[in-house]
Amino acid sequence: MTQTVDAVVVGAGHNGLVAANMLADADWDVVVLEATGAAGGAVRSAEISPGYRADLCSAFYPLAAASPALAALDLSGYGLAWTHAPHVLAHLLPDGRAVVLDRDPTRTADSVEMFASGDGARWRGLYARWLRVAEPLLDSLLRPFPPLRPALRLVRAQPAAELIRLIHTFLMPAGRLADQVFAGEGAKLLLSGLALHSDLGPQETGSGAYGWIMAMLGQQFGFPVPVGGAGEITNSLVARFAAAGGQLRCGAPVAEIVVAGGRALGTRCADGTLIRARRAVLCDVSAPMLYGHLVAGQHLPRQLLADLDGFVWDHSTIKIDWALRGRVPWTTPEVGGAGTVHLGVDFAGLCRYAGALSAGDPPSDPFVLAGQMTTADPTRSPVGTETLWAYTHLPRRRFWSADAIDEHVRRVEAIFERHAPGFGGLVVGRRVAGPDALEVENPNLDHGAIAGGTAAPHQQLIFRPLPGLGRADTPIDRLYLASASAHPGGGVHGAPGANAARAALARSRPFAGDVYRAVVQAGFRRVEGK
Repeated sequence: MTQTVDAVVVGAGHNGLVAANMLADADWDVVVLEATGAAGGAVRSAEISPGYRADLCSAFYPLAAASPALAALDLSGYGLAWTHAPHVLAHLLPDGRAVVLDRDPTRTADSVEMFASGDGARWRGLYARWLRVAEPLLDSLLRPFPPLRPALRLVRAQPAAELIRLIHTFLMPAGRLADQVFAGEGAKLLLSGLALHSDLGPQETGSGAYGWIMAMLGQQFGFPVPVGGAGEITNSLVARFAAAGGQLRCGAPVAEIVVAGGRALGTRCADGTLIRARRAVLCDVSAPMLYGHLVAGQHLPRQLLADLDGFVWDHSTIKIDWALRGRVPWTTPEVGGAGTVHLGVDFAGLCRYAGALSAGDPPSDPFVLAGQMTTADPTRSPVGTETLWAYTHLPRRRFWSADAIDEHVRRVEAIFERHAPGFGGLVVGRRVAGPDALEVENPNLDHGAIAGGTAAPHQQLIFRPLPGLGRADTPIDRLYLASASAHPGGGVHGAPGANAARAALARSRPFAGDVYRAVVQAGFRRVEGK
């Protein structure tokens, strides 16, 4: 069977669905092909025990709250509503102290002040600096590279000396940035722990930028969650796409991107179905999946294939969900109101944890990132109970045995038991997804890598996913990379999908589209040294 449409989107993760919606809004005839049995990718929910709803991968969404791409889609009209926990985040130290990030800057300042006199005022100063640059900075980071207009607004928003300091901040390790600004460990843990939401340790170049941005997003927007579960983001995107006349097919794995004459012509599904694309093929898949599997090597430049060998994934992940018959009995009361909880280690422990991962060893004292979902959204479980999740990273390996996964789960649960005695007795249901299980659920999560590739500076901007333009365009005409492997990378903000849709729309314009493609091709030739 053969079908012809304006565009084919491969993959129904949130990026693919954002792209599909934008193209449908432009009156394109769009079909989305999803390999698995459900849309959503890493943005899905499921019941893990009767009455307990858990998010299967991502859960808290500061980047979604700040995302221009998602805001433009106005998903509230399609059932999406947001809610917040009383506190954004708490980092619980091994000695029982905690530092709390709250949407009220005064409360955050009071919390960090408890660790060192003057740190409260320093926190307010750091946040004031953020507010001066937040809008043009986020627009610069989320738009295709180079983001000329947002960058110009960013330059105008502050003196040249401050811009230089901002660039300096982006290059610093989170621990060094914190030492430069703060005197106590509380603020240092907020910045460094949030940096580890990526795969960057607190002593690694670039982690300061990630920790600062995440902390300031939490301060400005909080860490909101969708009422009813992460899957409500996907449901709203699917509903909006359907209302615009789009077609979504699940259980339709793509075997090949059909290419001829240097142009993407469509897709061939595993069952032999051919879907021709008049205007574009957009792929919400990882870069290695696109270039190493869906597109035959004969259609790709040799330099790109050579660079692909140097593509770096982020760390593997183990994710645990619990259904609890009561709230977590924390010995530190202020942790009970936090949606996101960091626990297990202090700053030295964060460094040891990151070092073990870099050395390829399972951390003996893991840094645990947890989410109290019912605390953030009471619809997630019965009154007085809690749906809780946690994840931690493991080094990348070809295979993790069930025994190794179980041992690491025991380490994580021992940390909870230490800080919340009686935790184990509250568990009425548990779901464990190790690296291999995460990949089975979502083939983009290669060996449990949840960010589409490392967030390290050598694989960002013009280097993401490979040395090139830092854009959604590929060397093949009318083929676009729309996943977290593309600039600006991981996180639920929809920017890779939006950037791919914009590129496809620009290429399709009469006359101007040919100029656009000529510029893109010239860029690729420079990268290839031609």
